[in-house]
Amino acid sequence: MNDDSPLLAEIKRLIETAGPMPVWRYMELCLAHPEYGYYVSRDPLGREGDFTTSPEISQMFGELIGLWTASVWKAVGEPGVLRLIEIGPGRGTMIADALRALRVLPPLYQSLSVHLVEINPVLRAKQQATLAGIRNVHWHEDFAEVPEGPAVVLANEYFDVLPIHQAVKRDGGWHERVIEISASGDLVFGVADDPIPRFEVLLPPLVQMAPAGTVFEWRPDNEIMAIAARLRDQGGAALIIDYGHVRSDVGDTFQAIARHSFADPLQHPGGADLTAHVDFQALGRAAETIGARIHGPVTQGEFLKRLGIETRALSLMAKASAQVSEDIAGALKRLTGEGRGGMGAMFKVIGVSDPSITSLVALSDDAERAAEGQKA
Repeated sequence: MNDDSPLLAEIKRLIETAGPMPVWRYMELCLAHPEYGYYVSRDPLGREGDFTTSPEISQMFGELIGLWTASVWKAVGEPGVLRLIEIGPGRGTMIADALRALRVLPPLYQSLSVHLVEINPVLRAKQQATLAGIRNVHWHEDFAEVPEGPAVVLANEYFDVLPIHQAVKRDGGWHERVIEISASGDLVFGVADDPIPRFEVLLPPLVQMAPAGTVFEWRPDNEIMAIAARLRDQGGAALIIDYGHVRSDVGDTFQAIARHSFADPLQHPGGADLTAHVDFQALGRAAETIGARIHGPVTQGEFLKRLGIETRALSLMAKASAQVSEDIAGALKRLTGEGRGGMGAMFKVIGVSDPSITSLVALSDDAERAAEGQKA
């Protein structure tokens, strides 16, 4: 039975007034409702929250992202001002670790203008505390507000929470998946009566051949295209890290996470994190369509190893106590491992750059060939 939260009451009222609600609209309300949305009212991170991200697992993650940022700065000609932008920066842990690593390059560090795109006032306050004393840091509610100039854009576990559309294949075509109210008053999944016009011709061949009953998910391209267009016109590169698949395919990945466990996405709206896997092939296709260059994707484990995380772990362990060394080894395994609890294979990394950048550290050349092999 659903609870009687204010957001649940609002969603039911909207369904009763306007009819069944598309999955994307439900997800949007649950995550970003101005009063009751999950991402506007709490800190969801850490042991006391609902999930833990890579930067919270180990300082090594952010430090290596900082070194990667330095390689992009060199690739764009070492500009006097580089916009370092993070979208959805959590508690500010990753950007703080990256900036600490970048202090070893004074010309680059002095060139940085840091911009954090954040809608959550609770997290923004924690970011301000984490970054206290660091110069030239600015906050924005929208990516479009960031001033022009060459940039490095970072997005770790951001795209997975962007609302998805879902469609269900029936004999007569593909129908949008919706949220309805059952006879008992619960929220349940349903499908729209009418098929989506000309939807089949827009789908990859693999998806077109799917049997009836199959679910296909997609996100609008506006977010990735905004990033790609900026980089194409002003120079720089983006690093997108998330869990998902390298090839567009079918499957229902819409899920809820609460207290570090899976939950029913239709229960307790606004009280759990709603996510869906990222389609990296679709991201790359959208960015390339408007003239940006794509690098990768590769797995997170491979990306971090190429950047030297194993060497960094050994360096930290050499100066640490036995207990701390054990923690570092555990963090390394979690970030790069492929077994149960490991993030190394499930998470993927893709780079987007202006077309003049032909290679990105840890993503290009042999990494790109490996990614192509996964897509084949």
